[in-house]
Amino acid sequence: MTFSLGIVGAGQFSGQFATLFHAHPGVGDVYVTDLLPERAEHLVAAEGLTGTYPSYEDMLASDVDAVAIFTQRWTHGPLVVQGLRAGKHVYSAVPMAVSEEEIAAIIDAVRETGLTYMMGETSQYNPATVYARNQLADGAFGRLFYAEGDYVHDMDLGFYEAYQYSGGENWKATASYPPLLYPTHSVGGVLGAWLTHAVSVSAIGVTDSRGDGVFDKGVSQFGNDMSNATALFEVAGGGSFRTNEFRRVGYPSHIRESRFRFFGTDGSMEQLAAVSCWQDKKGVKDITELLQPKPTLSPDDPSLRHVAPALRDAFTSGSAPVHDRSRLPREFDHMHNGHEGSHHFLVDDFVTAVNTRTLPSVNAWVAARYTLPGIVAHESAQRGGERLPIPDFGDAPEGV
Repeated sequence: MTFSLGIVGAGQFSGQFATLFHAHPGVGDVYVTDLLPERAEHLVAAEGLTGTYPSYEDMLASDVDAVAIFTQRWTHGPLVVQGLRAGKHVYSAVPMAVSEEEIAAIIDAVRETGLTYMMGETSQYNPATVYARNQLADGAFGRLFYAEGDYVHDMDLGFYEAYQYSGGENWKATASYPPLLYPTHSVGGVLGAWLTHAVSVSAIGVTDSRGDGVFDKGVSQFGNDMSNATALFEVAGGGSFRTNEFRRVGYPSHIRESRFRFFGTDGSMEQLAAVSCWQDKKGVKDITELLQPKPTLSPDDPSLRHVAPALRDAFTSGSAPVHDRSRLPREFDHMHNGHEGSHHFLVDDFVTAVNTRTLPSVNAWVAARYTLPGIVAHESAQRGGERLPIPDFGDAPEGV
C-alpha cells in the first residue's frame, strides 16, 4: 500500500527529505509546491519527482493523500491545521508551532479528523537519546532525576546562509528568531529518553552584542534581542532538566550541534562534542564509538547541492552502532542520512504511521511536550527568569 505526498517548501532541508520519501516503498507520487515556483520545479527535475502545484491551496484541493511541511519555522502551526482540515495526513518540520493556541488547534484537528500528524524531531533518534532510552528501559540509571540537553548551533556555522537563502532581502528580520522558540532539538532529546513532561520553567536570556542587525529589536520581526538562552525545567514525578539554546557560542557545531547528559541514582551518561561516556559507581565506560554515526556521503556529494556548505555535515552522517536499522526499508541502505542518523527513521515513522493508521513516535501530544516548554521558557526569559507553569495536553488518547 502506498500514498501520495506533497512537499511544501523546496528549501535546503526539504530536498533531502523529498529524496527519502520518494525512495520509500510506502510512498507513491511525490509533488512539490513553493512560494518561488522555480525552486519547486528545480527540485522535481533534480530528484525525478512527479510534479508541482502552483500553491499550497491547490495542493490541498488535489487528491494528494498527505503533505510534508518544510516552510519557515514560525509558519508551521496554521499550515498544519489547514492541511488536516483539508483531509491530509501531515508531517511537519520543527517546531510544532509558536504558541499554546496553535498547539491546541493542531491537537483538536488531529482528534477530530483522526488523521496522522507527526513532527519530525531529529533528536528522537539522536544516538545519545536512543542509548539513554535503552538504558532507562533496562533500569541502568536507577531513578533518573536530572538531565541536560543543549542545542549549540552558532550563527556563523550555517545559520547566516540559511536565513539569507530563505529570507531574501529581509533576512535579518527573521534571523532574530528567538532561540527558545526552537527548543525541540534540546528538549526533545531529553524527553525522548526520559518519559515524563515539564511542569514549570525559569529561563534567562543573554542580550546579543555583535551589532550586525541580527538579534536587534529594532530589526527583528519577533521583537527579540536574545541570541543565547538557558532554561531550567521541573518535571512531573520529581526531578529537573536544563537546556541551552545558543546561537553565539565558541563550539564546533558542525561536529555535534546537540548534546546530552543524564544522571540517575545508579548510573549516568555524559556527552561532549567528540567524546561520550557511561558512568556508574564502579567506573567509566567509553561509549563514543557506539554513538558515532559513520559517514555515508562526502560533503561534496551532488545530492547535497541544495544545502549551504556550512550545513552539509548535518546531512552526511549514516547511522550509529546504537541504531537498529532492521526496521528500515533496504532502499535506504546507501542513501544520504542526516542529523546523526535520524532522517531515515523519521521518514519511516511517518510512512508507517500513515499506512498502518497507528500513532507515530512524535505524535501531536508528544510534539506538544517537546515544543510548549520552550514557548513558556521564552516568556520566562522575557520576564527576567520568573518561574512559570507549563500547561500539558496529556498523553495521546487511545484509538486516535
